[in-house]
Amino acid sequence: MDEKDFKTRLKIAKEKIADRVDTKSPKKAVFLGSAFRLGTELVSAVVVGTIIGFILDSWFDTKPWLIIIFFFLGSIAGVSNVIRAAKKMQQQK
Repeated sequence: MDEKDFKTRLKIAKEKIADRVDTKSPKKAVFLGSAFRLGTELVSAVVVGTIIGFILDSWFDTKPWLIIIFFFLGSIAGVSNVIRAAKKMQQQK
């Protein structure tokens, strides 16, 4: 095998590999990160609301009413945060 033939084969192999490389993978990582962010915002708001309700229930001895109320308030806050963040992401496109 001569050197010119080797260089030609190497060039063809590099072109095939370059064609197979997914150029959209950074975008996939950004979308995955955004999905984790939205999920975390929703779950954390619900958890924080429930914990606040639990603490207030133990202080005022009103179990389970404040847990239920703050669970729903946390859920509403979480959903509104997710909607706001999704709109912001949509505008950035």
